[in-house]
Amino acid sequence: MSSIFAQSKSNNKLALTEVLTILESRFSINFTFLDQTVADKNVILPSETLSLEDTLEYLKSETNLDFIILNDTSVVISKRSNPFSDFITQKLEEVIITNFLIKGISKKSDGKINIKTEDFGILPGLLEPDILQSIQALPGVMSVDERVSNINVRGGTHDQNLILWDGIKMYQSGHFFGLVSAFNPYLTKEVNVSKNGTSVKFGDGVSSVIDMQLSNDLDQEFKAGAGFNLIHADAFAKVPLDEKAEIQVSARRSVTDFIFTPTYDQYLQRVFQDSDFSHPEQGNSEVISNNERFYFYDIATKFLYNITDQDQFRFNFLTINNRLTYDQQANDDSGIPLKNELEQNNFATGFEYLKYWNSTITTTAQFYYTNYDLKATNFNIANDQRTNQDNKVSDLGIKINATNHIDDNLKLHGGYQFSEVIISNTEDTDNPNTEQFNKEVVRTHSIYGEAEFTSANKNTYARIGLRTNFIEKFSEFFTEPRLSVSHKLNNDFRLEFLSELKSQTTSQIIDLQNDFLGIEKRRWILSNNESIPIIKSVQAAAGIHYNKNKLLVSIEAFIKDVEGITSQSQGFQNQFQFVEEIGKFQVKGIDFLINKQFDYFSTWLSYSFSKNDYVFDNLNAGNPFPNNIDVRHAVTFASTYDFENLKFALGFNWHSGRPQTVPLETQDQSSTQINYSTPNSSRISDYFRTDISATYQLKFTNKLDASIGASIWNLFDRKNIINTYYSKNNNGDVITIDNLSLGITPNISFRLRF
Repeated sequence: MSSIFAQSKSNNKLALTEVLTILESRFSINFTFLDQTVADKNVILPSETLSLEDTLEYLKSETNLDFIILNDTSVVISKRSNPFSDFITQKLEEVIITNFLIKGISKKSDGKINIKTEDFGILPGLLEPDILQSIQALPGVMSVDERVSNINVRGGTHDQNLILWDGIKMYQSGHFFGLVSAFNPYLTKEVNVSKNGTSVKFGDGVSSVIDMQLSNDLDQEFKAGAGFNLIHADAFAKVPLDEKAEIQVSARRSVTDFIFTPTYDQYLQRVFQDSDFSHPEQGNSEVISNNERFYFYDIATKFLYNITDQDQFRFNFLTINNRLTYDQQANDDSGIPLKNELEQNNFATGFEYLKYWNSTITTTAQFYYTNYDLKATNFNIANDQRTNQDNKVSDLGIKINATNHIDDNLKLHGGYQFSEVIISNTEDTDNPNTEQFNKEVVRTHSIYGEAEFTSANKNTYARIGLRTNFIEKFSEFFTEPRLSVSHKLNNDFRLEFLSELKSQTTSQIIDLQNDFLGIEKRRWILSNNESIPIIKSVQAAAGIHYNKNKLLVSIEAFIKDVEGITSQSQGFQNQFQFVEEIGKFQVKGIDFLINKQFDYFSTWLSYSFSKNDYVFDNLNAGNPFPNNIDVRHAVTFASTYDFENLKFALGFNWHSGRPQTVPLETQDQSSTQINYSTPNSSRISDYFRTDISATYQLKFTNKLDASIGASIWNLFDRKNIINTYYSKNNNGDVITIDNLSLGITPNISFRLRF
């Protein structure tokens, strides 16, 4: 063994990061790690006579870290967290593409995209690793109205995304009513995005799964940070309590009710431009709005306790809140100002018990509860009327999972999941007094099983599984097979095939465009298997990826069929606005990406083409017509520079315009109804945006550093129209209303880490 640990002639220790750089050149490999993992580690440079395997064995013994060889060119470095870490870590899905687009993003062999927030680089227009903004850099993922509460994955609507926070389903995803992610990135360890071929462990989400995971390991080291930008301030801390326990805490609050900034001004115009706050009572000039106060906050906590080396207990909770109030008063100052209110919050909590039975079998049991509440009070001064609206969701669930590592090539999963979802909608109005109340309950039992296989030469990966859902209320079974296969043709090319069947019982609808003050118009509802059916999807995708010498060329073709949608869930603002019909849509498309990376520079071009069509048997004579979010062409070109302490990013985003339905030239002046042309037969103008951002890190000590940053969203202040609709004035004339995107939006930030 002495030869294995032979060292270089020099006895001077070097920083581990320096040693890794030398070894990357020596063996033509790439090390992937978090900066915190290798911080303060120093070793003697291994002798050049050692093989790669012996070199890694030496480093492992000297640093007490794990060095896992993923393939011929990739090695992952991680901390040891339990006695079976060597075995279990090696059984994770293989990383087939590192630094996908930028540092911190990788692609796994099962098709999902993994984002490591602590190791995240920089994206154009963003100063922080905003989770739901960042994933929009991925091909096939976008938001047609720039809001993280309306993310469209390959033509799906936002409510068709399953968003998980540490395994708990979330019903609210945005602050500032959709412009900022509701999840603090500084406690989120990683995010996994699956557009297709998802694991059978996940129910719901016929469009995608966005799985956010907090750190599950005890660092046994105090870490903290704080920062602010022109929208909010935040702080986080990881505090070891002893060798077996740790608590993680984060908090964030907007500063918009204390400081008026240019960023807030742009956000305010964007969110409230088409609401009762900006246009009270449909443009009634006799009513004014003032004394506006808006703020948001979120607080997250996770408690980690290792009962033994083989038993782990985890507890967490999260609360998210957005609140807006403003007064409305008659323009002649008569009467008492009336306070309109809108509040949106999501509370989630749960605990998990993980058991390592031995080096092959692990089990987890999780209990969770999440509650969502959207409520508004709206006064109509002209009619002396007050309306209260309330949308509540209560979701309680249990998940039990077992994993058996049969050998180095085969892993089995199996489990059971129970969920009870209760959704209620209330609306009461005075003058005259009316009240509407609706409440639905759906309980679902699910069992699943799947197998993961990796060939001995690591060239082939396959995961096949089956999930069966039983819905008590309807006494119906839904069987959902899932498949993910990838095969390495040679060192440069990899083929991939993904497919899945899915179903979901929750969705969002719009009853009226001015619901909830016209700001958060969508309300959650449950399927009743009649007027609101269970949404079902089937999709498949095939792709080929070329990866050599830091050049990635990727092309994926996909098809997705979704049935059981309602017209109310699609946000029509044409002749179908008040129609209640059931239909479906089909999306066909191609995602293309070319990404070239250099030592400190990365540039990429992505292009997505898709054709997304509705079919409603009783609308448009049953003929297909374009989906409201049918964006045929989308292009992104971006470049990033990351050297030492400086990070810089510049990017361009273009996509073709969304469909719209224009009024006919001849209208009935005596009618309040608008006569429309063929639905979605025209399009609004193309969208184009340029973003830029830069950060600089300041190193004070080994334990203290800071960063400053600046960004500009929509650098050239282009007036992008993101939606157009029509109404009639009192004279019977048709007027055009355009919703505009964010204008030029600057931001600055400062952060401390210690």
